Amino acid sequence: MVIAELVSVQAVAEGAAVLCAGLGLWGLVEWRRGTVRARSVLAGVVPDGPGERDGLRAWWAAAARWWALVRGRRAWLCLPLAGVVALLGGSPLPLLLGVVAVPVVARRLRAAERRKEREARAGRVVALCGAVSGELRAGWQPAQALSFAARQTGALGDEEAAVLAAARFGGDVPEALRRAARQDGADGLAGLAACWQVAVDGGAGLAEGLDRLEAALRDHHEQRERLRAELAGAWATVTVLAVLPAAGIALGAALGADPLRVLLHTPAGLGCLVVGGALEAAGLWWAARIVRGGERA
Repeated sequence: MVIAELVSVQAVAEGAAVLCAGLGLWGLVEWRRGTVRARSVLAGVVPDGPGERDGLRAWWAAAARWWALVRGRRAWLCLPLAGVVALLGGSPLPLLLGVVAVPVVARRLRAAERRKEREARAGRVVALCGAVSGELRAGWQPAQALSFAARQTGALGDEEAAVLAAARFGGDVPEALRRAARQDGADGLAGLAACWQVAVDGGAGLAEGLDRLEAALRDHHEQRERLRAELAGAWATVTVLAVLPAAGIALGAALGADPLRVLLHTPAGLGCLVVGGALEAAGLWWAARIVRGGERA
């Protein structure tokens, strides 16, 4: 009876793993087809017939939609990987771990996307200051210069309409800029608001103030880039720490030790898996915390 139960559990694990692996393989094949067709279109290799052109356009649109779907759900790729491990180990436990890993990986990917967007917006704010200063020196009025530069750079984000309306109709532009500065990565707009306020109240030159603000923001951005380059080695160490357990399991399998069977089918192996996983997670969290502390400093 125990043997029958073990066989049924293994069959369920193998079936689920085959299904996940099949879905991942199908998605990879479809993506590859879309990529090949996209490259042929971009390279100018377009068939002569209008029907074939329409077919290529349809395939390209389908590949673009599929890539957008996969890019927004990259965390779900944990399931096919977990399915392969479950198939090799003959246990449903990797599938359960893969399900648990999906929200964790999704949260990390969202944090990375927010960080990239924050850095991109900070760069657009620097470009906005330089563009407004250039338009002012070319003889434009401040409201016109701000409107033109904001549309060119897109640095104001969701508050662009409010800021431009205030600039066009004589509203409180510094206050509108301060509200826009509350967006993630748009802190430099607070400096632009201060320069605008000083220029309006005290009659100081707005272009000179924006030049100094642009130089300060650009220096701060370059300093962060240098710091990120210096911390690249530390992040590489964190990555190596994350990959080492998988490399150890692969090495053990190559030596014929069958580590997956020991880890997934024996009490001692399950205990080592739990303790090792907890220590690995704690080590990665601590190492990442140290590196991020250096970035914040």
